[in-house]
Amino acid sequence: MENSVGSTWFEDWFDTRYYHILYQNRNHSEARHFIENLLRYLGLEDGSDVLDLACGKGRHAKFLSEHGLNVTGIDLSVNSIAEAQKMDSSSLHFEVADMREFSLDQKFDVIFNLFTSFGYFEKKEENREVLRQVQSHLKLNGHLVLDFLNVDHVKSGLPSSEIKNLDGIDFHIEKKIEDGIIVKRIQFRDESGKDHTYHERVQALAFADFKEILGDTGMKIINTFGDYNLNPFDPGTSERLILIAQ
Repeated sequence: MENSVGSTWFEDWFDTRYYHILYQNRNHSEARHFIENLLRYLGLEDGSDVLDLACGKGRHAKFLSEHGLNVTGIDLSVNSIAEAQKMDSSSLHFEVADMREFSLDQKFDVIFNLFTSFGYFEKKEENREVLRQVQSHLKLNGHLVLDFLNVDHVKSGLPSSEIKNLDGIDFHIEKKIEDGIIVKRIQFRDESGKDHTYHERVQALAFADFKEILGDTGMKIINTFGDYNLNPFDPGTSERLILIAQ
């Protein structure tokens, strides 16, 4: 079985249980530390309204709500949102929505888009659609926090291949760049002996690309960081590109 390579790869892959098996060991303590650093930097008051855009199963949204914030999380994956909704509370709410065309009856002090949840699309214009939605859902002087990979750092380690064994499944993973797209090919045989192939495709967006598309949607970058400790961004050495835009 192979997923469609194009604008819907994320709909196919993110909604499978194998996606969550492969990424089950993501570092929760690192994620919590990152959130705490961001909140210290932003200085949000208790009760501030925030949106976790492409929230997955809601782990970051939960961290945010634990700091006294009113949090909404949206994601395209029906299965992920169903899992996240088990944590619903008076200050934490989740719903299924496409970040290219969501419409919420609310504006936010901060919109978070974390851990490379951007640039999945086939067309670069779709990035602008996302940012137009973000701009329209921000309060006056509100902020966007966008956490992306540092393309130059990633390029230095490609192409690459590895095998990860998780829950008895060998995931064969190959990474390369094709026509400005970082492609991760994931192949595995499931418990029943059925073969699967999925592709993750992320646009190789650099700082200059973000500056352009944010500017096109009426936003500007006011700060950048290069890691989850919020150290300064260095194009040559930083692992992440974390943008604060307004």
